[in-house]
Amino acid sequence: MSRKQEIVKRLAERKKAFMVLGGVVIAFALIFALYWGFYGSRYISTDNAYTATEIAQVTPEVDGTIKEVNVVDTNSVKAGDVLVEIDPRDMQVAYDKAKANYDRAKIDFERRKALSGSGSVSAEELTRSENDLALASASFREATLNLERTTIRSPIDGVVAKRQVQMGQRVRSGTPLMVIVPLHKLHVDANFKESELEKIQLGQKVRLTSDLYGSRVVYHGVVDGLSGGTGAAFATIPAQNATGNWIKVVQRVPVRIRLESAELIANPLSVGVSMQVRVDTRGD
Repeated sequence: MSRKQEIVKRLAERKKAFMVLGGVVIAFALIFALYWGFYGSRYISTDNAYTATEIAQVTPEVDGTIKEVNVVDTNSVKAGDVLVEIDPRDMQVAYDKAKANYDRAKIDFERRKALSGSGSVSAEELTRSENDLALASASFREATLNLERTTIRSPIDGVVAKRQVQMGQRVRSGTPLMVIVPLHKLHVDANFKESELEKIQLGQKVRLTSDLYGSRVVYHGVVDGLSGGTGAAFATIPAQNATGNWIKVVQRVPVRIRLESAELIANPLSVGVSMQVRVDTRGD
């Protein structure tokens, strides 16, 4: 083969290689365009997301000694289930006294009212007796309520957590005893970059998976609300940007996502579980 033919062959091979390379570049560009048109521009994703819920704090409304504790952490309870019982004897004594005073005041008032028509009882005396009955009635209602409060019931359906009370413990009104976590009412706080918020609107559909179950379990949710500030703004020690060493950091804003109760019942989650979130910004 002459040198001229060899050069022509090399040029042809080079041209072919450039054509193949160009085809690959075009193919990748087409694939990216299709991805962006059908997926990338439509969905916003983040793995900076965690489950949360509004827990119910269980506290006594009266002072007393714990007589019985009926639950431990992880127990499932229904609204109205008895959680803790405070020794009722002190409240029972107060109730008996209040009832006796109320009964006496009621009889006294009814007797004076019956005699008032004949003039045997003055209007002033009748009014005083009526006031005594009102005070006795109020004391009786308070004693009744305090006696009922010695039985502490669950305010909601959920799971017991952070139990801090023991039998025989002396507690005061307002002492934290435990919390009830309504796992069937969990939501997700997804932290999106501030540059992504423009596309996120209330009501948009959300697809979620958890680290607990992996991709085999898919949850469906709805964008329920946007936080009033970034995570840094509500931090215990907020960032001090008015300094000479300021560096811009892209902030994240919590977005609340409502989950479906039926899916949570079928595949329960715990508070604080990591989630992967994908928001459909087109909503169709």
